[in-house]
Amino acid sequence: MPETDAPLAKGRILVIDDEADIRESLEALLELEGYSVYLAENAAKGLKRFEGGIYDLVLLDLNMPDRSGLEVLDEIRSRDRETPVFLITAYGSVEVAVEALKSGANDYFSKPWDNDKLLIEIDRAIARARLERENKELRRALKERYSFPNIVGKSERFQKVLDLVTQVAGSRTTILITGETGTGKELVAKAIHANSPRAEHNFVGVNSGSVPPDLLESALFGHVKGAFTGALANKKGYFETANHGTIFFDEIGTLSLDMQSKLLRVIQEREFMPLGSSETIKVDVRILAATNADLKRMVDEGAFRQDLYYRLNVINIELPPLRDRKEDIPRLVEHFFDVYCRENDKFLSSDARSELRFEPEAVHILMDYSWPGNVRELENAVERAVVLAVNPVVPASVLPEQILHSAGVSVKSAGSGALAGEASLFEMVADFERRKITEALEAAGWSQTEAAAHLRIPLSTLNQKIKRLDIQIRKKGEKP
Repeated sequence: MPETDAPLAKGRILVIDDEADIRESLEALLELEGYSVYLAENAAKGLKRFEGGIYDLVLLDLNMPDRSGLEVLDEIRSRDRETPVFLITAYGSVEVAVEALKSGANDYFSKPWDNDKLLIEIDRAIARARLERENKELRRALKERYSFPNIVGKSERFQKVLDLVTQVAGSRTTILITGETGTGKELVAKAIHANSPRAEHNFVGVNSGSVPPDLLESALFGHVKGAFTGALANKKGYFETANHGTIFFDEIGTLSLDMQSKLLRVIQEREFMPLGSSETIKVDVRILAATNADLKRMVDEGAFRQDLYYRLNVINIELPPLRDRKEDIPRLVEHFFDVYCRENDKFLSSDARSELRFEPEAVHILMDYSWPGNVRELENAVERAVVLAVNPVVPASVLPEQILHSAGVSVKSAGSGALAGEASLFEMVADFERRKITEALEAAGWSQTEAAAHLRIPLSTLNQKIKRLDIQIRKKGEKP
C-alpha cells in the first residue's frame, strides 16, 4: 500500500533511527497512542521515505552511521519547513540542543526519554502544525477570493481603479472608497486587505448605519465589566479585534458628530479607551472607509467633520457605476453565471456549460438597462435567471420585471419562460420578504438591530437581505 494511502489515525509519524530496539520501542509506544508509525533504519532510507510520504512529525536520531541527524534535518528543511522534527540522541548536552534548534528542529530529547513528556510534546507539535496549515490555507483561500484578478472588470476606467488599488494596498495609508450603492466598495476593501502586509490579521467590517448610536461606542471600543447596566464582563471592541489588521467603516457618513470626534482621535493617536476604563489601549490598525454620500457637501453643511474628512480622504478610490462601464457586463454575467450555477447545482455538465448564455433579446436588454443598483443588481438578476431557467440558453422572460419594463417589454410578451403571464414563486417570496422587512424597519424607527430582533433573524442576515432586495434605508423621521 502506498504510504499516502495508509489510514491517518491520530497522525503519521516517521521514525529514523539506526538502533532496532529504539525503533521498536517507539513504534509500540506510538501505535498504542493511535499513531500510524513508519520506520527507517538509516539516513538514506529515512530521506527516501520522507520524500515518498506525507507525515505529521519526524523523530530523528542525531547520530547514525551513514549521515548525522543534523545533515538529515538540513535535507528535510530544504524541502519542507512545516513538518515538526524532534531530534533524539544518547549524548544530551545544551550545546547540541541549541545547534539542533538553530538548524530547524522543533524539540530535542535525550535517551532515555520520559514517555509521557514525549507523547505530550508530540501531540502539541502535531496540533500546532495542523492549525498553522489550516490558517495558511484559509488565508490563501481568502486572498484568492479577494485578489485583484477575481474582481471582474476589463474596462479602461475600472482598470485605472485596480491600478490604484494595486499601488496603495501595501501601504498603511487611510483610504476612502466612494461610489454608488452596489458598485463593490466592500469587495475592494477586502481586496486591499488581502493584498497587504496585514492579510494574516483580522479584517473587521463595521456597518456604520446598522448599529444604534448608543451601542456603537461600545461596539467599536469595547467596555469593562460594570461600565453600564448589563455589562457583566469585559468585552473587546472592533478596534482591538482588528489590531495589526484592517477595520472597514461602511457608510461612514452615517456616523454622528460625537462618534466622528472619537474616531478622529483613534486615527491621530492610535489609541482608545474602552467604556468604563481609565486606561488606554494602543492599536496598530489600518482604517478603510466607504460611502455613497457626498462627504464634501456634508462638510459644507456641518454634518461631517472637516478634519476627519481630510484624515480619511488621504487616498480616494472612486468606483464607477455600472452604466459607465457597460463593456464589463458580459464578463460579469459570465462570472455570476458560474458562481450561481455551482451554488444551485445547475448546468454543470460540459455540454450545458458550453451553451450557457442569455438569449440575444436578453443580452440587448441587459446592455441597454441603466443599472441603478449597479453590480449588485446585475448579480441578483443573474442569480434569479439561474434559479428560474430550465435550459442553459436563458430567455429574457426570467429577467426582473423592472428591467423588462425599462426596455418596453411586457412580462407576458417576454419569451415563454417561467415568468410569462404570472409572477413566479421566486418573485412572490422576494416581494413578501421585502414587504415584511420594510414593515419591521418602519416599526423599529429604521433601527436594523431592533428590526432583526423583531424578525428573529441575525443582524448580518438582515443586512444581506436589505442589500439583495434593494430596500432603501431611511433615517428616523425621514419621509419616503
